[in-house]
Amino acid sequence: QVQLVQSGGGSVQAGGSLRLSCAGSGRALSNYGMSWFRQPPGKEREFVAGIAWADSSTYYAESVKGRFTISRDNAKNTVYLQMNSLKPEDTAVYYCDAVKGLKDYWGQGTQVTVSS
Repeated sequence: QVQLVQSGGGSVQAGGSLRLSCAGSGRALSNYGMSWFRQPPGKEREFVAGIAWADSSTYYAESVKGRFTISRDNAKNTVYLQMNSLKPEDTAVYYCDAVKGLKDYWGQGTQVTVSS
């Protein structure tokens, strides 16, 4: 069993930066493929960024490529999402996700609001 606790987020003006954290307990997150998803108001949840467990390869949605960076600190058992050059369309509830085989665990979600 993996428990994921998110922190960070909040409100920022367009062009600003925020960092989200996803701290794991119960299992080492280094053994899991980790991703960030987001759900904008009134829309479906969408993929934002991912980092592979095997070689830490990273993947990004086109809408955030070049602005967001996903990383992991195995010593802290934490995954991060650094978000720069934020835009109003980045406003959403952000979720971290840990996947290993058929096991899939989600964080509690954190609100990010970007004002113009």
